[in-house]
Amino acid sequence: MDYVKAFLIGGIICALAQILMDKTKMMPGRVMVTLVVTGTILGAIGIYEPFAKWAGAGATVPLLGFGNTLWKGVKEGLQQDGFLGVFKGGFTSSAVGISGALIFGYLGSLIFKPKMKD
Repeated sequence: MDYVKAFLIGGIICALAQILMDKTKMMPGRVMVTLVVTGTILGAIGIYEPFAKWAGAGATVPLLGFGNTLWKGVKEGLQQDGFLGVFKGGFTSSAVGISGALIFGYLGSLIFKPKMKD
């Protein structure tokens, strides 16, 4: 049942992002930034963490979850390092996810030989 819930919640988040792209003139990059900022704000006011515990991977994997991860890192960095933690905390908390995306993206490009569109 956890898989179904994660699939449905993640699908709803992605569908809302797609509707935002289709119904507004926002470019995909701006929609992605909006999702990250929304996740950060929801994490800062304490709403996202209970939602993520209930929804599981459906809430933690999309960009909303990335924003929440950045917020948690900044919050922890502020507690440990003071003002310097604002800059350090987000990088520390999200380093594994960003590194994984870069490594697997590079490996995928080696395996599938991508080409530019005409």
